[in-house]
Amino acid sequence: MAGGGRAQGLSRSCILLIVIAGMERFAFKGVASNMVTYLTDVVKMSNSSAAKTVNSWCGFTSMLPLLVAPLADSFWDRYSTILTSSFLYVLGLGAVASTALLWTWSPPSNTSSSAFLFWSLCLISLGQGAYNPSLQAFGADQLDHDEELPCSKDDKSSNKKSLFFQWWYFGVCSGSLLGVILMSYIQDTFGWVLGFAIPMFAMVISVALFTCGSRIYEYKPVRTMDGKPFQSIVQVIKVTASKLIKGRISLPNDKSDVVELELQEKPLCDQKLGSKEGSELDGNPKNDTYLLENSKIILRLLPIWTMLLMFAVIFQQPATFFTKQGMTMERNIGRNFKIPPATLQSAITLSIILLMPLYDKVLIPITQIVTCNRKGISVMQRMGVGMFLSIIAMIIAAVVEMKRLEISKKIGVLESETVPLSIFWLLPQYVLLGISDIFTVVGMQEFFYNEVPVRMRTMGFALYTSVFGVGSFLSALMISIIEAFTSSKGRQSWFSDDMREDGLDKYYWLLALASALSLLLYAILCKCYKSRSEMENGSCK
Repeated sequence: MAGGGRAQGLSRSCILLIVIAGMERFAFKGVASNMVTYLTDVVKMSNSSAAKTVNSWCGFTSMLPLLVAPLADSFWDRYSTILTSSFLYVLGLGAVASTALLWTWSPPSNTSSSAFLFWSLCLISLGQGAYNPSLQAFGADQLDHDEELPCSKDDKSSNKKSLFFQWWYFGVCSGSLLGVILMSYIQDTFGWVLGFAIPMFAMVISVALFTCGSRIYEYKPVRTMDGKPFQSIVQVIKVTASKLIKGRISLPNDKSDVVELELQEKPLCDQKLGSKEGSELDGNPKNDTYLLENSKIILRLLPIWTMLLMFAVIFQQPATFFTKQGMTMERNIGRNFKIPPATLQSAITLSIILLMPLYDKVLIPITQIVTCNRKGISVMQRMGVGMFLSIIAMIIAAVVEMKRLEISKKIGVLESETVPLSIFWLLPQYVLLGISDIFTVVGMQEFFYNEVPVRMRTMGFALYTSVFGVGSFLSALMISIIEAFTSSKGRQSWFSDDMREDGLDKYYWLLALASALSLLLYAILCKCYKSRSEMENGSCK
């Protein structure tokens, strides 16, 4: 099961799209990973304001696919959506670079300059909101679609799908690693103009590569209920509301109705349907049962989606408070070189790149023996393991922060906030978050891809990214509430600008506790959850 041998199962178009996805991550991480430093050092924001701004922007960026994906599925094919959204993406990156160029000549004001930066970041969010889910769905389109027939699924097709998501994430992490390491160093050493211009040019090159590969792509027809999933969702709401008003909602218990759900897009298995039933369903998206069952497919994912939010909150910390922590620690290597704090985020992606092949070569064979399952562990088990590891990472982060504060108090009041504690003490928490990524993030991609209808695959990827979007907003909300509560009555806030007096250790303990509770509820939900493939296979019997 060597990683290289399995990678040969992917087509040339898949490999090209994985490279393009990596270049997009390089561009985004090159801007986002050090944005908190840019906001505090150049825009002169406070630590809490900068952290909330970065969290809100990342949240907005990750939430947009939920709004854009249904429109993309309804009105445009994925290829056209990728090209159009990439134009907005490049425009936003160029606008951010122009703010840095303008501010080298005149210091930023608190109004107009900040507003221009805000709208530039919004352009990036808008472009990425359509670009990322469409690109990944387009990449999945390059796979053979034999596995889309639930009655003919086999381990080979399932493994190929898992292989695609695994190497997709490997490519994404490789681009992120290069973006974090290279761009944070350039921004700290050569300035923000060059540091923001390089990601823009990288995105331009990736768009050029994408268009060059047009001849080798597989263009799958988008098979939808009526060609317009967005209108169908609205129709679902109208039908449900109408039945509520009339007081006559009833869902069928017969399994054959569940089988009818997907008749328009693929044959599930040999079903003997009356001609009347077939004619009622074929091309009739207004069929009440059809619409209500499709709405249930999305709604039944919400409990699992909700339990993943605390994992997403934890993943906001490396780009915000972890980075600010690193700025107060010893960062020197030798006499002249000083490590940029944001560079340590590369430990997450580096651990993913180094350990991802081991997942295939070591962990899967072991779990296959233990569980007697050819796939090793299920997707939901994989996500749960990652959630557990993220909790351990937060506990370690809290312990290290307690040690940093203890040393800071011992050395007393100094002009510098720097404490004699190496920044490499932060490495374990970064590495553990990287390992948890291998389990949970890759598992989330495969989970949401499998659990939505084929016609809404872009929406499935949007559900995955929206976990991190809502998690970002939830993180910003938590910071606001905690800051208001802890700074009341003249007390020092947990997020004080004076890093010698903050309470980040208490914040990390709170995140660990909330995540542990979330994992417990997740485990309970997994016991009750029935996957879409299990439902369909049961219907075929």
